Amino acid sequence: MARTLGNKPGFHHLLTRFTISRRPLQTLAYEELRHSVDPEPYRATAFVLHGLLGSARNWRSFSRALLSNLSNPSGWRLVLVDLRNHGRSAEIEGLNPPHDLVNAAQDLAHLVKSQGWPWPDVVLGHSMGGKVALQFAESCARGHYGGSAKFPKQLWVLDSVPGEVIRENSDGEVEKVLQTLQSLPSSVPSRKWLVDHMIELGFSKSLSEWIGTNLKKQGDHETWAFNLDGVVQMFKSYQEKSYWHLLERPPKDMEIDVVRAENSDRWDPDVIQRLESLANREGDGSEGKFSVHVLPKSGHWVHVDNPKGLLEIVAPRISSL
Repeated sequence: MARTLGNKPGFHHLLTRFTISRRPLQTLAYEELRHSVDPEPYRATAFVLHGLLGSARNWRSFSRALLSNLSNPSGWRLVLVDLRNHGRSAEIEGLNPPHDLVNAAQDLAHLVKSQGWPWPDVVLGHSMGGKVALQFAESCARGHYGGSAKFPKQLWVLDSVPGEVIRENSDGEVEKVLQTLQSLPSSVPSRKWLVDHMIELGFSKSLSEWIGTNLKKQGDHETWAFNLDGVVQMFKSYQEKSYWHLLERPPKDMEIDVVRAENSDRWDPDVIQRLESLANREGDGSEGKFSVHVLPKSGHWVHVDNPKGLLEIVAPRISSL
């Protein structure tokens, strides 16, 4: 079990460094977490990928806690990425269309190469970020990033359906949010105005307030901190892409872990059954491993609804590397 945050020594020494690489122009913005101000050289790296309409900052608190709960935090570096069209990456020129999962994953490879980093040992992605993680691993394994590329040893897919998203089986909330945002002007009077407007349209207060966190000040108005047109294209790609083949035959020496939130509304019974069947089958050692975990007392926002439970699932497995 992961140790609680307060029991881990040295947590107050955690350093957050935020860097936007500008060489080349299309390199993603990212935030780097290390254990201390003057750390020993790290030996392993984990990438953390947010979901649709999110950003790296959404995962700061959980990532700090995760780093603190690893058995050897000084040996690890966590890189929290702003995916294309999101966060500070939305401001960077050169992240050209098509805005799909293939290019979102390739952006990660460009980041690794431009910085001269070792390839990440772990990639952890939530929601849309989970599918970007799957695409990254698949492209690495197929040699799309060159002969030097190494696929992750562990891939964490957090409450992200690995197959196509069938619209008939969805409540359409994401589509409604995107349509609503597209109907609004590019700048709004204030965050309060936006939240009140979303609530009047029938969205929940929590969702409306979360949408409001994606605004940034521009003069006397607020504007979006993401590229809305690009986000819409990425969501379409998220719906259409399927990675069941990767779960059925993980590359040798790679572990794929899917975390399903107990109260999430994203999962159809047949998808759950298919995941459990894959997890229960016996392998012959020629392929990697696949596991499914259920996060209790949590909806889709796993790092907010039950961060302690998520730590208890993730931290020991990452520490075992």
